[in-house]
Amino acid sequence: MTQAVTSHETLHRDDVAVLVAPEWAFRAAQHLLQQPVDAAIAALLEEVGDQAQADRAWMFEYDDALLRFRNTHEWCRAGVSSFVDDLQDAPVTMIAWLQQYLQNNRAVMIHRVQALPRAARPLQVEMLRQGDRSVLSVPVFHGERLRACIGFDAVRHEKSWSSAEIKALFQCADLIASARYGAADKPSTAGRNDFAPLIYLRKRGGVRGVTPDMIVGLRSARNYTEVWLTDGSSVLDLRALAIWSALVPAAAFLRIHRTAIVNTMHIRDVERPANGKWQAWMRGLQNPWAVSRSYRQELRTRLGI
Repeated sequence: MTQAVTSHETLHRDDVAVLVAPEWAFRAAQHLLQQPVDAAIAALLEEVGDQAQADRAWMFEYDDALLRFRNTHEWCRAGVSSFVDDLQDAPVTMIAWLQQYLQNNRAVMIHRVQALPRAARPLQVEMLRQGDRSVLSVPVFHGERLRACIGFDAVRHEKSWSSAEIKALFQCADLIASARYGAADKPSTAGRNDFAPLIYLRKRGGVRGVTPDMIVGLRSARNYTEVWLTDGSSVLDLRALAIWSALVPAAAFLRIHRTAIVNTMHIRDVERPANGKWQAWMRGLQNPWAVSRSYRQELRTRLGI
């Protein structure tokens, strides 16, 4: 892969399906068959990180609600600082820009951390703190759920990993997922109930932590998002609605319009007049929210109507 002009690119796993990948998946299988899962993941990250000429190779895992994450494994090249202890029970809002791609099963190649877009500012700050120049992130799915992420950091100089290497890392992610989450009785940091389920709203002058059930709905406000809460108040969050779609739990939240996402637990009434313009009335809010035609069927399915 040649050096890109843009700061980053994303690749769905289907984009790299036909490529011939390095034999990292074979080595992953050997490690996972011969060692306990945690030791195997650590050994694999060291091996593939070194072969990929990365400076760090790492893995982080999510809580069940995808609201917090923690670093669980990290390999560092000699002379490169470790940060595995720093991000423990960290809010997913920190990586919201990255999260929107990971949830769509896309690998994210950041060619130049310095050139990331404004929407990625919180993530950029953390990456610069760690001395990262380039980063590759690949999602780990199991049971059609995002469980974790594995990836590489380049610290000494900017680097781009090839599409074939990205395919190999997807394959490693699949094997790790099967070994770590494939049996209900296997312990995992993902799903531990000591995560505090808070989403942090980024407002001017500070942040505010709220639980998902406190959010009634979200509406686009150009480059920002207006977050409506159960107490009837609203907060102008400094992130776009597209990023919020990856932050809120999909089981409870539903897009009803290109500019609006609602918490289905707070829908108190749906009007379906003869003129065809559907409206959803939300608990605690005085005015209804429009429901676009393209989202009606999913709304009906969610509400059982």
